[in-house]
Amino acid sequence: MTKGKATLIGFTAVLMWSLLALFTIGSAPVPPFLLNALCFGIGGAIGLVWTARQGFGVLRGVSWKVYAFGTAGLFGYHFLYFTAFRLSPSAETGLIAYLWPLFIVLLSGLLPGERLRTPHVIGALVAFAGAAVIVLGRDGGGGSAAGLVLAFLCALTWAGYSVLSRRLGDVPTQSVTVFCLATAVLSVAAHLALEVTVWPQGALGWAAVVALGIGPVGAAFFTWDIGMKRGDIQLLGVASYAAPLLSTLALVAAGIARPTWTIALAAVLITAGAAMAARAGKT
Repeated sequence: MTKGKATLIGFTAVLMWSLLALFTIGSAPVPPFLLNALCFGIGGAIGLVWTARQGFGVLRGVSWKVYAFGTAGLFGYHFLYFTAFRLSPSAETGLIAYLWPLFIVLLSGLLPGERLRTPHVIGALVAFAGAAVIVLGRDGGGGSAAGLVLAFLCALTWAGYSVLSRRLGDVPTQSVTVFCLATAVLSVAAHLALEVTVWPQGALGWAAVVALGIGPVGAAFFTWDIGMKRGDIQLLGVASYAAPLLSTLALVAAGIARPTWTIALAAVLITAGAAMAARAGKT
């Protein structure tokens, strides 16, 4: 697989994550960890079907340390993310949580064989400004400092998981199946300890949950794994800032949000940042 193809496959994860907000709204009033359990269960089941075609022996050859790492990355990120928004349901929390693409770009410079150039950093900062325009333009109340700290740890967790995945290039992507299933089990435990059970409402609610499990909280983690291991990690980091923009556009298309000038400004900034990173990757 070429680096360019792997990068494109990785970017499909960003496209799927852009539908996360839309489908999550449709899944209401399911509480976060129950939703997590359902979606990762669906994603893990799909992974099992895919893995079965190549044989489960590929999973037996993976170290338990890799499974622990992947589960900690997926579950840890979502646990920190949900808890941060419970403590601090604000736009600032969302913006801090969206530092992870910038952290991916910066941390990638520590990887063997990777070269972090100035345009990568500038492009990431420009794209981050575009994401800030989107996130800070949303309505949101105040929150606690603890929530903001957890949002920062959340961003570090996902960036660390993504960048360190590069060091596990020989580990088959099928291992994400186990990450998803283990995350589903841990999410059930978190749900039982912290939440009241509320199931999806009607056919539309269940359809939203299934769509989440198939795409944003399912296949996206498999394609992201391919992109992180074999693609252009700096470009993918910067391009990830397209997710909040595309998410907003999806909500506009669904009639949930209204178009504003901030969307156009964010589009210009994110596109410019990604273009800078792409040019740096070719030099």
